[in-house]
Amino acid sequence: MSVREEFDAWAAEGKDRGMEDRHWHTAKHVLARMPVEPGDTVLDLGTGSGYALRALRDTNDAGPCYGLDGSPEMLRNARDYTDDDGIGFLRGDFDALPFATDSIDHVFSMEAFYYASDPPHTLEEITRVLRPGGTAHIAVNYYEENVHSHEWQDFIDIEMTRWSGPEYREAFREAGLAVAAQDTIPDREVEIPPADAFPTDEFETREAMVKRYRELGTLLTVGVATE
Repeated sequence: MSVREEFDAWAAEGKDRGMEDRHWHTAKHVLARMPVEPGDTVLDLGTGSGYALRALRDTNDAGPCYGLDGSPEMLRNARDYTDDDGIGFLRGDFDALPFATDSIDHVFSMEAFYYASDPPHTLEEITRVLRPGGTAHIAVNYYEENVHSHEWQDFIDIEMTRWSGPEYREAFREAGLAVAAQDTIPDREVEIPPADAFPTDEFETREAMVKRYRELGTLLTVGVATE
C-alpha cells in the first residue's frame, strides 16, 4: 500500500482528527518555539488535517501558510476544516517540494518526516526552499531511542525511517542545515494509570509508560538554513 492509499483510508475513516488530538500534546510546544514573525511564509510537511497552520495563523499572525500532503482525502478534509484564505493546501511529494528556491521562512513537520521515501533528499529539498536564516522544525515520535515506538512498523504497510537523535543531526548537517537545537518534548497530557492497572495491552509496567510519554516524548530537531 502506498503512502497516499494508507492516509486516504485514514482520512475516510476520520482518523485525521484523532491524529490531530494526539499530536497536539507536543506539537503545540514545537509551534511555540518557532520564531515566526508577522508575514512569514510557513510550510507544513505532512499537514494532515491542517491543525498546525490554523494554530500558527491564530497565534503568530503568520503570512501565507502552505500545507503539503500526499493524500488527496487528507487535503480534502483539511480544506473543509479551514476557513482562512491565508492557508493553502496542496498535494505534493516530500522529495520534490513544489516551491521556488529561497521562498519559505519556516518548515514544520510533525510525525510525518519518517514517511519520506528518501529522507536525506527531503532535507536537501527543505534546505533549498528555505530562505537564508529560515528554520526547519522536524518532530517525530518514531525514533531509535524510543524503543516503545519500534513496533509501529509492524502495524503499517508503509516503510518508515527510524533514525536516532545523532543520525538526525548528522543528516541535517549533510543537507546544509545548521543544527540549532535538539531535545525531547514530554507528553504531559496522556493519562497514566496507577501501578496496579498494569500490565496493559501496550505497557508491562507503569514505569515503562512514564518513560515513553514523560521522558522520551517527541524528538525535535531544529535546523537553520545558512545560505
